[in-house]
Order: sequence, then structure tokens, then C-alpha cells
Amino acid sequence: MSEKKYVVTIARQFGSLGRPIARKLSEKLGIKYYDRDILDLTAKKLNMPASDIVELEESVQGGFFRMKYPLGLESGKIQDRIFETQKSIIKDLAEKESCIIVGRCADSILYDYDNSLHIFIYAPNEVRFETCKKEFGMEASEAKRMMLEVDKARERYHLQYAGFLPSDIRYKDLLVDSSVLGIDKTVDMLEEYIKAFIETDKPKKSRKCIQF
Repeated sequence: MSEKKYVVTIARQFGSLGRPIARKLSEKLGIKYYDRDILDLTAKKLNMPASDIVELEESVQGGFFRMKYPLGLESGKIQDRIFETQKSIIKDLAEKESCIIVGRCADSILYDYDNSLHIFIYAPNEVRFETCKKEFGMEASEAKRMMLEVDKARERYHLQYAGFLPSDIRYKDLLVDSSVLGIDKTVDMLEEYIKAFIETDKPKKSRKCIQF
């Protein structure tokens, strides 16, 4: 595979198994995977306890991280400061090395970067519902509620800081239904897609992401 540096961003629906797909994909490609690591880097830059930022992002119940509000309930200066810090970190990571970055508006932040690919992973509601019950150990009522609340929260956050929905096809290179092939075969398919993209000589991207 080419030694050309590249970055893959992955946004996903709750329960689509986008995170384990992203993690396995990074292992197969031999590149770094960034998700919650960005929280630790943000905490260090802001000289804040990581737990404070985690509290803004997640609530914990029964050992399961419930990502209802990607940057917490707070608004205004604190939330904006956290976002701008994470934005800087994401840009630095993309400049430094090939990597996969999950969520946090990385698709918007890195949209006009050379050799960037932006992927959205989704699945039918009935499949995500079963995943929430079997993989996350949720009761049926909790699964339905979390699917609705987490997706809406991610969409609100993405609209606020990127200006578009994470599933907007205008800003995605690939949308993938993970239920068609399952985790492992989806990873295999994405690996081949990314390799083909990197090994193809392409001109500098002329597209620009609309910033709000």
C-alpha cells in the first residue's frame, strides 16, 4: 500500500456498530485510531481533569457510556472552547499521521484536506434495536429511547458546529449499511475501498466545506 498520508473520518448512527468497525479497520490498515483519546488530549491542553470533560460528554449507567450529548448540556463559552480545542487537536493529528477519527465533527474539520475520506455508517432501525439489546444489554424501552436520543443529540451537535447533518451525502464519500455485511466483512470492504482511494492519483480536492 502507498505510504501516502491519509485520514478517514467516521460518523455513525447509534447502534450501527460504527465504533468497533472503525477500530478494527484501523488495525487492518495499521494506522492510529482516535476517538475518546481526543478527550484526554483536550483535557491536557485545557488543563482540566479529563473527568470534567467526560461529564460534559457522557453519563454513565450500569457501566455503559451513554453518549446523549456529545459535548454535554452546557452551551456558550465553555462548550465552544472545548470544541475549538478538539478542532485544533484533530487538525494536528491529521497533519502528523495517517489515522481514523470517529465523530466530533472531524468530517467538517478535515473536509478539504488532501487524501481525506469521510464515511457514515448506519443500519436499519430494527437491526440497531437488536444490537442495543444483545450487544449493549439494554431493555427494549431503553434501546428505543437511546436510539432516538443519541441520534438526535449527535445531529444537533453536528448542525451547531458543522452546519450539516452527519449523514448529509453532500459531505460524505461513502455511506455504508453495516447490517448488510456485518462487522468483519464491512471492515474488509472499507479496507479495499480506502486502499484503492489512496493508490489512485487524484488532484487536490477542490471542494470546500461550508462553515457556520
